[in-house]
Amino acid sequence: MSRIDIALLHPCFWPEVQRGAERLIRDLATDLVAAGHRPRLITSHPAAPRRTVEQGLVVERHWRPPSAFLAHRGYQEHLTHLPFSYLSLMRGDDDIAHAHFPTDALVARRWGARAGRPSVFTYHGNPERAVLASRRGRVRVLAEAIGGCDPVVTSSRAAADGLRRWFGVDARVIYPGVRLEEFTGEGTRDERPTIACAAAPDDARKRMTMLLGAFRRVRAERPDARLLLVRPADSRVATQLLDPGVELVDPGPAAPVTMFRRAWVSALASRNEAFGLVLIEALACGVPVVGPDDGGVPEIVDRPEVGRLFNGTEGDLARALLETLELAGLPGTAAACSERAGAFTTERTSREHVALYRELMEKGPASRLRAP
Repeated sequence: MSRIDIALLHPCFWPEVQRGAERLIRDLATDLVAAGHRPRLITSHPAAPRRTVEQGLVVERHWRPPSAFLAHRGYQEHLTHLPFSYLSLMRGDDDIAHAHFPTDALVARRWGARAGRPSVFTYHGNPERAVLASRRGRVRVLAEAIGGCDPVVTSSRAAADGLRRWFGVDARVIYPGVRLEEFTGEGTRDERPTIACAAAPDDARKRMTMLLGAFRRVRAERPDARLLLVRPADSRVATQLLDPGVELVDPGPAAPVTMFRRAWVSALASRNEAFGLVLIEALACGVPVVGPDDGGVPEIVDRPEVGRLFNGTEGDLARALLETLELAGLPGTAAACSERAGAFTTERTSREHVALYRELMEKGPASRLRAP
């Protein structure tokens, strides 16, 4: 098959940010390189511009001008680097521009219109009124990005439904994946019933207060229970997390798998998640999971053999945690979890992206594909 040159765009990348979309882009690029394609990442950082090759991926880091004034005025994030990203696109000869952030999608779609080549926008969120109204210009940016790029891709049917409801567009669903060989059950599970949450504890959207409240209820029935959390950078936040039975784990790329190998259960308390990749990582380690019954999480926890969903209240979260601690001790649970994770691999994700790229290249940028 012929090689595809893909420009990937995102405002941040490793080592500045090592989870979320940045992680997904890194995994996608790795598999694209392995398949003989040539991706390059156009990104930004607060330092001088530089170009590197990292595990086969060309990374062009442009200067990100300060944006504190815009942030203070409540404007959409990540606007200041866009002229540099556009110039980088225009100087290249890519077959596809694939943006992973709304403002970068503006650059991709304008490049696509000028170059006569397809542009793709992956929306990693799940739209709702509070999110859309939280920044000045956000709805306008999203509307232009969604309406201008050839297809819009999202990570769950729930997020696709949200895009259809808010913007009238049918997005293509491509589920994110994990590298199963990196998330295995090798290791020693703690003797005490242990719950792990690898979400960022200083992110209010992750609802750590609710998780801590539910954990106190769990300890009322299981006094020896433990809760593993990632240590936040802010020491004041760390102090607020130190309830009885809570252990903070130093952050880093290896922290999640280390936590899951010790855990009986993995928990995610946040709401309106577009997907919930951290749950797939836990399942790959053979660990049953607990997550909210909204957003994309029910598309992961779709059977009782791999975990429980909760309805958004502290009491119901505690109930789900206690039930899943019992589930963790049943024969066959670890195998069921690993099997479920096997449906979400980076190899599958990259194959579906390559199929989309080829489809766009055959039909041209004017096709405006919107296939669900």
